[in-house]
Amino acid sequence: MKSSVIVFPGSNCDRDVAVALEKFQIKNQMVWHDETSLPKSDLVVLPGGFSYGDYLRTGCIASKSRIIQDVVKHGKKGGLILGICNGFQILIETGLLPGVLLRNKKLRFLSKNVFLKVINVSNQFCLEYKKKEIIKLPIAHNEGNYFADNKILQDLDDKNLIAFKYCDEKGNISKDVNPNGSSNNIAGILNYERNILGMMPHPERLIDPLLSGEDGSIMFQSLLKSK
Repeated sequence: MKSSVIVFPGSNCDRDVAVALEKFQIKNQMVWHDETSLPKSDLVVLPGGFSYGDYLRTGCIASKSRIIQDVVKHGKKGGLILGICNGFQILIETGLLPGVLLRNKKLRFLSKNVFLKVINVSNQFCLEYKKKEIIKLPIAHNEGNYFADNKILQDLDDKNLIAFKYCDEKGNISKDVNPNGSSNNIAGILNYERNILGMMPHPERLIDPLLSGEDGSIMFQSLLKSK
């Protein structure tokens, strides 16, 4: 499998993702945002960080970068795209995923581990997870509050396009364990074709016991299985 990690001014998780990809023998290239075409890639990753300092709106300026036109084309042809944190915000700004990401409900930056329930395993990012499995991943964001109107939320639910929801360690989903105010505790969603995943938690940060866990490894193992 071949991947491309897109690097924007202000990205700060691009190297983390590259290390994770390389650990699982995924041949990766770093692609600067000002390039106009992607190298041959099975997977494109939009990493976390603060692209363009989060000015205007998070992900807004990055979504207008030269390389994004080819990223959108890649996704519409069925190529895999993974947007993590700021990458999720960029995917929404491009229109590849629905909804918006607002300021966290308490207007504070959040950096901590959270529990997630795996909702959908019928996609290439989650093949190795078990449905309703409880995993732990870190979050680090200021605008992770996913919001969409009732029609979109119903559509996501009806078509099983919610990948992850925030929960407690026993898998209970409630407002009390929702860290940022996201509608229906949503932590990650898929497009209709399920080849594009946007998520606020960081799987690349938990890929080794020395990093306090390996729950993120399963996503990269799933991607290898999908090739």
